[in-house]
Amino acid sequence: MKAKPLDRSGEDIGNIIQFGHVNVQVPDQRLATAYYMMGLGLTRDPYMMAGTNNIWANVGTGQFHLPTRDPQVVQGVIGLVIPGREKLLERLASVKGELKGTKFKYRATNDAVETTCPWGNRIDCYEPDPKRFGRTSLGYAFVEFDVPKGAAEAIGRFYAEVMLATVDMIEWKGAVCARVSSGEEQYLYFRETKKPRVPYDNNHIQIYIANFSGPYRRLFDMGLVSQESGPHQYRFRDITDPKTGKVVYVLDHEVRSLRHPMYGRPLVNRNPAINLRAYDPGAESVHWTRG
Repeated sequence: MKAKPLDRSGEDIGNIIQFGHVNVQVPDQRLATAYYMMGLGLTRDPYMMAGTNNIWANVGTGQFHLPTRDPQVVQGVIGLVIPGREKLLERLASVKGELKGTKFKYRATNDAVETTCPWGNRIDCYEPDPKRFGRTSLGYAFVEFDVPKGAAEAIGRFYAEVMLATVDMIEWKGAVCARVSSGEEQYLYFRETKKPRVPYDNNHIQIYIANFSGPYRRLFDMGLVSQESGPHQYRFRDITDPKTGKVVYVLDHEVRSLRHPMYGRPLVNRNPAINLRAYDPGAESVHWTRG
């Protein structure tokens, strides 16, 4: 009797294999340092963008890119896995004075620490949880985007048929949502909402994909490639319904191949609990996966 094959679909990630970064402009590098590094406890990349006009902030295998210009705000919520809830709350409390007069705020809920950056970006922080976030102990869990009512299904079709991603239609926070796999237990959520749309301010996300040419050909044929960035990268902005060609959402995507020189670059992640009064030799850094 022939044995039945095992169901290995739970191991499928899809064509988007890693989420790279969120890029939001900030007008003040000092305030960005206070929030992202001293408050959240992230790590400034020691090798890239070491000047005063941009910060690359490491979080596990991903980053925030924070160039100095007029502020940009993601219309939704960014979800991070950051270990040490009580230490995180202490760090956030320590920067309240420096961030006074900005949009910075935070509060602890049952399962998260909800924060708002000085310019209005919502960043929620969660403790590591293998049931929810797999092996990730530090990094991106999700980026959630507010989309118009009726748009989620078309967005899901776009990512499945054009980007060849794994997509599920789910209920997320009580609303219809297209969930797009963007790595190991990492997701893009496109959640329908009645919130009024605000003009898109050109913030962008970056992803790595395995099948690089297939989506490119589809995007090119649809007239959606917005930038030819080089052999290892291209960009697009308009998300269209493959059935109708109608633009249903706008989000700038920086799409990179696995041959991109930055793919797999080891990122330094410091242990923010280390300081002059609480120094532990050999414990200066942390790893993004659970031990």
